[in-house]
This record gives sequence, structure tokens and C-alpha cells, in this order.
Amino acid sequence: MNEHIAPVALERAYRLLNHGPTVLVSASHGGVDNVMAAAWSCALDFAPPKVTVVLDKATRTRALVEGSGHFALQVPNLGQLELTYQVGTRSLVDVPDKLAESGVELFRMDGFDVPLVAGSSAWLVCKVIPEPHIQQTYDLFIGEVVGAWADTRVFKDGHWRFEEAEDRWRSLHYIAGGHFYAIGEAAVVRED
Repeated sequence: MNEHIAPVALERAYRLLNHGPTVLVSASHGGVDNVMAAAWSCALDFAPPKVTVVLDKATRTRALVEGSGHFALQVPNLGQLELTYQVGTRSLVDVPDKLAESGVELFRMDGFDVPLVAGSSAWLVCKVIPEPHIQQTYDLFIGEVVGAWADTRVFKDGHWRFEEAEDRWRSLHYIAGGHFYAIGEAAVVRED
């Protein structure tokens, strides 16, 4: 395991998504791994921690999530800009070598059979909370966070430290048409 990856207490896992980043969604089922980018995800609850993510019916990742009952959300960074764009615009259905062609390297954490994207800034492994009506009608999936980690070069002591990290660690925020922003400067009133 990468020496910079550290566990994040589950009661603080919501902080990994609170700033609204684009995420990478990964899943595995039946020997197939996939990763896609998603702009619509958010923290939902604290205890137990929950998240939401929109997974369109046409995506291969959704079928893997439905089959396995698990998914992971990763917080990609400026160093992964091209990778994020590639996995967000290519389908595994059309490009069988999508992950390799996009430069995706996967790993797994002990005790969790969900692929994680190496080089990301944070990872949340989630167990699907079945809500069939919401999933079918709105493509919205709810997951309970069962494991969380972050790269200590950018997240430590329960807080993002973008202002202390190299620019490559800034999170990505998708606008449209291949246009992203990287998170800006800190504006701290007080820190708890």
C-alpha cells in the first residue's frame, strides 16, 4: 500500500466530499472492473456515513454496482485531469480497453473487494442501500460508507490541506463540455 494513504475516521468521511468535487466511481462484478467519472455526488449523512451518486442506466459501471452491491467514490485531482476526462467520456461497452487506454491503475484495500483508482486524493468504499424506486426513477444510488482513506499529502487531521499541497493535488470540479476547475484558495473563518 502507498505510504501516504491513511484511514479516515468514518464520522469524518463526509468531509472528503463536502467541497463538491467530481468523483470517479469504480465497481467490480463477475471479474469485470470499471471506472467512470461523475459530477453528481454528495455526502448525505454522518452516522452511519452515507453518500449519493447518480449512475445513468446506460453506464456499464451501474450494472457492476447493481451486481455487486458495492461501489467506491474517489476524489480525483489535477494530476488526473486527462484520466478523469477519458473515463468520463468513454464507455467500457465501446472501448473494452478503456481503463488501460485511460491510464487507470487499480488497487484494492485489504478486506474490500472494490477496485480503487491509484493516484486519487481520497477513496470511499460504499455498500449500496437498496432503494429500487429511487434508483430506477432518478438513477440515484445511496451508499453507506464502510471504509474511507485519504492521501496525507493533501488531507490530514480530518481536513483538506489544498493550500499546503502541490497544485497537482487540487480537486477537480466539472462544469461542462470538457471544462473543469481546480479548487481554489482556502478562506478559513475558524477551524475545528
